[in-house]
Amino acid sequence: MDKTADTSVPLHPLLAERWSPRALNPAATIDDAQFTALFEAARWAPSWGNSQPARFIAARRGESTFDRIHGTLSRGNKGWAGDAAALAIGVAQSVNSDGEPMPYGEYGLALAAQNLVLQAVAEGLHAHQMAGFDREAARVEFSVPDDFEPMVAIAIGDLGNLDDMPERLVDKELRPRVRKPLTDLVFTDSWGTPLF
Repeated sequence: MDKTADTSVPLHPLLAERWSPRALNPAATIDDAQFTALFEAARWAPSWGNSQPARFIAARRGESTFDRIHGTLSRGNKGWAGDAAALAIGVAQSVNSDGEPMPYGEYGLALAAQNLVLQAVAEGLHAHQMAGFDREAARVEFSVPDDFEPMVAIAIGDLGNLDDMPERLVDKELRPRVRKPLTDLVFTDSWGTPLF
């Protein structure tokens, strides 16, 4: 499936070709170098004051931790994410070492997750970020400390085919990628006055 973004100006292929499939190949694997590269990319994400608030719990299919992560997913995501080559849960530090709220911890995790996703594209893989998981179940399952918050689950793998997917998911996979127009995104002079 070609899901290259339809943009007003050309974008780098890492951005234009990034999308979040559900149809993943249950036979695909991620080798050690690819797996490490995903988290090395996340490690080099910018963060407020270089606080580096992002942490990940991650595993590849066939490992017990993969099954434990899969067990925290919502019913809808469990149905397709088991075909991923790897699963991860992104966790944000919410309290700093002084016991104060961590400024921009969630934002730092988001930047790290985006780096991970773009590295997946660079590796010829795809990643699908999910809010549909039980954050408290993840906290308990992995003994996440109180000063960290599970925020996102991520499925990583190679494209599969649509033949074995439920029809409602096939419809989602085949939908064109749509975004609000650029005029709704960037303003000048005052709120609502489009820059472009």
